[in-house]
Amino acid sequence: MKSKMPIFDRVMPNLLETMPYQYVGKDINVCIETEEFTCLCPWTGLPDFAYIAINYAPEKNVVELKSLKMYLQSYRMVGMVHESVVNGILGDLVKVIKPKEMSIDIEFGIRGGITTTVSAQYFKK
Repeated sequence: MKSKMPIFDRVMPNLLETMPYQYVGKDINVCIETEEFTCLCPWTGLPDFAYIAINYAPEKNVVELKSLKMYLQSYRMVGMVHESVVNGILGDLVKVIKPKEMSIDIEFGIRGGITTTVSAQYFKK
């Protein structure tokens, strides 16, 4: 039986979709979390498992969650260092959502006895 789940071999920011924020002018924080993120170590090809927390203050748009899920899954077969992952996700989301501000924290699971947390922020000028 064929899997209906697509397998991506590169990051796919074109999967991200937005919806209008219905309360323009009202400041809120949107927090999105998942423990199901994976990418590959660029040197060993072994999977890196991570917890992601995305926090943002929308201005006119919010991210559509199914599209975000598919976008995050597009990292699954891509070899990237941790710093590139957090900066790539932040850059792609800022480009699409255009938030007032955004922060992303990614806690990568233990590899060789080391846990790594990488954070990045964006503030609209």
